[in-house]
Parts: sequence; structure tokens; C-alpha cells
Amino acid sequence: MKTELKDLSPTRKQIDVEIDAEAVRTVYDRVSDNYAKAANVPGFRPGHAPRAVVRTRFKDQIRTEVLRELIPDAVQKAIEEHKLDALGEPELNLENSDGLDQLGQQPISFHLNVEVLPEIKLGEYKGLEVTRSTRPVKDEDVDRVVESLRENSATLEPVEDRGAQLNDTVTASFHGKFINEPDAEPIKVEDVDVILGGQGVVQEMTDHLSGAKPDDEKTFTVDYPADFSAKGLAGKQIEYTVKVSAVRIKELPELDNDWAQSLSDEIETLEQLRAKVRSDLEQQVKNEAANKVQAALLRQLVEAHEFELPEHLVEHQTERRLESVVRDMIGQGIDPRNPELQWDKARESLKEQASYDLRSSLLLERIAAEEKMEVSDEEINDEINAIADASRQTPDQVRAILTKQGGERSIAGRLRNRKALDLLVKNARVTDEEWKEEEQESEVSGQKSE
Repeated sequence: MKTELKDLSPTRKQIDVEIDAEAVRTVYDRVSDNYAKAANVPGFRPGHAPRAVVRTRFKDQIRTEVLRELIPDAVQKAIEEHKLDALGEPELNLENSDGLDQLGQQPISFHLNVEVLPEIKLGEYKGLEVTRSTRPVKDEDVDRVVESLRENSATLEPVEDRGAQLNDTVTASFHGKFINEPDAEPIKVEDVDVILGGQGVVQEMTDHLSGAKPDDEKTFTVDYPADFSAKGLAGKQIEYTVKVSAVRIKELPELDNDWAQSLSDEIETLEQLRAKVRSDLEQQVKNEAANKVQAALLRQLVEAHEFELPEHLVEHQTERRLESVVRDMIGQGIDPRNPELQWDKARESLKEQASYDLRSSLLLERIAAEEKMEVSDEEINDEINAIADASRQTPDQVRAILTKQGGERSIAGRLRNRKALDLLVKNARVTDEEWKEEEQESEVSGQKSE
């Protein structure tokens, strides 16, 4: 067998393969003889038909079996000969028709298109310069968290001496029918809590349930706006019959030591709680600043290294991102089949993100190889235990999931990349800057525009 390697691009290689006529003839004769032994050909005793007759009668079947035996083995040997790590299945193109029509008389020629990872020539990755700014923790930040904890500790107490009013929680059963859509399935929900004037509650609902008391029954119509958050109700007109079962008011606990003690055995006073909240917030903003440094270094690294990406990997990563988006939409009650959704634009955006992720990952892997970084079994076990704790699963459950993704060692790449990123940070020249409030505002507007 003869092979010749051709470079089509940094990530695409072509191997021209020729299987010599003698090797083809050996397999062709053996397969033909096997057919002759098993074939029932009119005019001949079973198993005694001449080879030439069998080859004519079973021409297509014999050729298919010969190629099935010869081609996969030749493909594997060609790839191994040129030491290629193929991504996905090679693309095969048979060339000479004479070799196929006259098996054993001429060589069989074909070429393979193989996709591979690019060779990455590392530039500078140590001593990169980056600035770090850490958001200061203010008293109002502490107040906001403490108030949130207080809200979470609130209780709902029955209202007995008046009707429902703004911010009360009304528990009721709703039966609704779609006006102008007689075939639509009616709405029937029991014991739903509605906060009057609360987020996501339309004004008509608040208006008609204000003044309601337990056992009251009200009938009214709601015109939902076209941009209402629940897509099944957006732009619809619904007539509701509502049966109220309870009206309750939120009662917040006193902001005192007793309430602070109820949150944790380790806290005795309100001041200790505030100190704990401040400490947690300071650790949070420190982590935020560290993550931004990592992201900035990674972007510098990617921008400094231009190389071609294997299209197979880009498409695979894009599909994974797309599947994740669809799952999130379904979880939020959004139908991904909605014709108004611009999937072409979304896919193009996801493809850009996938390409960036692949570039950064390949660069980190290259750095890990350059630095001869290894991942031990103990480190893998520690990571599995950490994943199990975070996801509230057992280590065995995590291992079962990893098995479907290529085994426990599939996590080693992630750990190697993490080590490479840590090395980038350790060797970077980091300059601390004072935090600017507009920095936070630009981040928020940037997130909104994405």
C-alpha cells in the first residue's frame, strides 16, 4: 500500500492511498471462493459453481464485501503511518473506477480528508500586563444583604379586619377562559399566591382583587400586553373567575439580636451578622476582581495567537451551546419553535463564542504541555468530590455522568487548563487601580446588550 500526505491547511490533511492490485486480488479471490462455496447457482451443484460464474452473478455483493474488508484497514494504517490524530470521521473519496470495475487487475485508489488540531507556536505568555480594580464594599451593600435576609425570614399572617390591599398576598383559585379563542384550553389553577402590585402581576389583577376577603368570588377580564413575560398569555384577553381562600400580610422580623441569632448558631448579635455579611461581600468582590484578571489575560493570549480552528470542533461546540440555550428556554416556558426567534443570528453569535472558547482552551492546553503539567488521580478524585458537593450528588453519580463523557480522565483536561490559567496569573504583571463607578455601569449596559 502506498500513501502520500498533503497539507490542505493547518487543520486539514489529505492522504492519497493506493492499494496495490495483488493485495486486492488476494481478498477478491478469497471472497469469491466463499460465495462459490455457499451459493446455489442454477445448472451447478451447490458449492461447485465456477469462480467466474459466481463473480458475474454476485458482482455487486462481492465488490461491496471486498471494499468493506480492504478500505477501513487501509484508512487506519494510512492515518497511523502519518501519525495523525484525526478529529471525527475521515472523509473518503474513491478515485479510479477501473480499479473498482476490474477488481484485482488494477490498484484501488482513494484519498482521505482528515481534520486535525493545528500546531500552535506559543508566543509570550509570561509577564503579561493587566490592571485589577476591586469594587469597594459600602455600608449600603451590607444593608441591602441584611434586608434581603430579613425579607427571607418574613412570615405571612392572616388579615382578618380588612380586605386585601397593595403588597398583600392573596391565595385564590383561578378559572380563566380565552375570549375570542373558544377552542383554547381553559386555565384552571388552584391555590395560587398573588402579591398585589408585585412584579409580574398585571394592574387589572391588582385592581380587581383589592378589597377581596376570604371566600369572595370575583369575575373580571384581563388584557395581557403583547410583551407579557408568559408567552402563552401575551396579547391575550382572558375572563377570570377567582375564588379567594386567604388574604395574608407579610410581617418582617425585628432587626435585632434575637433575629440575628436565629440565622446561625455562630452569630450572637446583629453587629456580628453585619460583620459576617461584610466579610462575605469582600470575598465576593475579591473573587470578581480575580475572575476579571483571568478573563483579561486569557483575551490577551487569544488575541496574540492567530491559528486556524478545526471546523468539526467549532460546529460541535456551537451545537452544544445551542442545545443549552434551547434547554434554558424550555425551562423558562418559551417555545423554541417560535417563528419569531432569529435562530440564524443566534447561531452565528454562539459560533463566535464557541470559537473563542476553543481558542482559549487549545492555548491553555498548549501551555500545559509546554510546562509539562500533569494531573494526578488524587486531583481528579478531589474534583469529582467537589462537583458532587456543589451539585448535591454522590461521587458515584458524578462518575457515572463522566463515564458517558469519556471517563474520569475527561476531567483531567479541565484541571490542566486551570493550572495553565493559574500560571498565567502568577506570572502576570498586575497593577491595582482605583475602582470607578462608571466601570460597573458599563458592565451592566454591556450585559444588557448581549
